[in-house]
Amino acid sequence: MDWCPRVDIGEADGTFLIKAEIPGVKKEDVKVSVQNGVLTLQGERTDEDSEQGLHFHRVERFHGSFSRSFTLPPSVDPNQVKAAFNNGILTISLAKVAGSESVAQQVPVE
Repeated sequence: MDWCPRVDIGEADGTFLIKAEIPGVKKEDVKVSVQNGVLTLQGERTDEDSEQGLHFHRVERFHGSFSRSFTLPPSVDPNQVKAAFNNGILTISLAKVAGSESVAQQVPVE
């Protein structure tokens, strides 16, 4: 069964941050890539318990492969992407291109 990890997306100090919850996934089973302005997170969580011969009465955790893709804004430098994995949380840091700060502007409603 495919599943989709939940993510938080934020912005601070010239950097976008994406945090994905992927508990039970091994670091070596996670792949992060950037291609043509799209950031993709991929991986797989295996059902280790069934391999141990356990019989379940209820299963609520998802297992199998996952993939999430995000279109990056032009202000992201695709060569300045960093990923770290700690305690089931994948944190991706996306540096903005220097001088690309967006300025909020009022849009008139007609």
